[in-house]
Amino acid sequence: MTVQEMTVKDMAKKVLNNEELFLLDVRTEDDFNDWKIEGKNFEYLNIPYFELLDGVEEILDQLPSDKDIVVACAKGGSSQMVAEMLEDEGVSNVYSLEGGMKAWSEHLEPIKVSDLNDGGELYQFVRIGKGCLSYMVTSNGEAAIIDSTRMIDAYTDFAEKLGVKITHVFDTHLHADHISGGRKIAEATGATYWLPPKDAGEVTFDYQPLEDGEKVTIGNTTIDINALYSPGHTIGSTSFVVDDQFLMSGDILFVDSIGRPDLAGKAEDWVMDLRETLYTRYKELSDELVVLPAHFMIMDEMNEDGTVAEKLGTLFEKNHGLNIDDQDEFRKMVTENLPPQPNAYQEIRETNMGKINPDNEKQREMEIGPNRCAVR
Repeated sequence: MTVQEMTVKDMAKKVLNNEELFLLDVRTEDDFNDWKIEGKNFEYLNIPYFELLDGVEEILDQLPSDKDIVVACAKGGSSQMVAEMLEDEGVSNVYSLEGGMKAWSEHLEPIKVSDLNDGGELYQFVRIGKGCLSYMVTSNGEAAIIDSTRMIDAYTDFAEKLGVKITHVFDTHLHADHISGGRKIAEATGATYWLPPKDAGEVTFDYQPLEDGEKVTIGNTTIDINALYSPGHTIGSTSFVVDDQFLMSGDILFVDSIGRPDLAGKAEDWVMDLRETLYTRYKELSDELVVLPAHFMIMDEMNEDGTVAEKLGTLFEKNHGLNIDDQDEFRKMVTENLPPQPNAYQEIRETNMGKINPDNEKQREMEIGPNRCAVR
């Protein structure tokens, strides 16, 4: 008997469409509590695989008959075996998640954010399983990629589908929670790779320095990407204003939180840089700018269409991290009680500097787990 499989793309659709689903996660309790597939209308049962080796009879009465059941594990093997056992017991509405949580971590879903002036378009690539957000700006046959992941085919294939040529690739900062695909996209397409020079002191490759006041034109239109120097998460963190409508905030500002300044070991040194960026530099910008961050933390940050975006003025009203008047209280919040640091973050930083070059499987292992770029 062949077990039905659900692809991560189909799973992403269920998340984005707020569909009902029953998820049987057969990883360990610690792994499940640390990181799971989140959906607004999902129900969960976590039973470690090793507890089911003697049979699944004892959990049958905990499974629904009126909705799909998806079994998830780390890589897709254990879930297939459990799904088979369930089918043998007469459960017909069961699927194994193809590729497991590793595949879920890597799936990118491109969603159109908006049309731009003079015929351009802006797309957000939502990495639902890890909370990473990256972007493609298109105009007049050209495209720019911002904060790409290492799954570069998602961008090059999408550009080909749209009939645009990738001419510029940007990273808002040196990432510590995921491996950037920026350099590889640039190598594959001949695009210019831009990186803030203050974050690039130890990189081993050539790059174009992205400095305050830079304007980069995409296509022949008035779509300019303006570099707005905004230190805090890293010393070189740089925001972009696109088309006078959108603020690409990197990991400085999120919809529900603000960026943590400790991933390079500099929390105490950079905390007031972070405050100045958020409370002074960003205050000078238009409240009507739509903030597009590089990450999201919880599903509640998603809009109905699946995008993660909010007006800057709304965030100044509602985001707790933007409403702490007392400087000492702000310092305490961003230097104490921080969530655990991302898995392998030091190795990820060294990979993004070009100092080490792990193989694909090692890179996948390094990135497993949720992103933890925010102050909670």
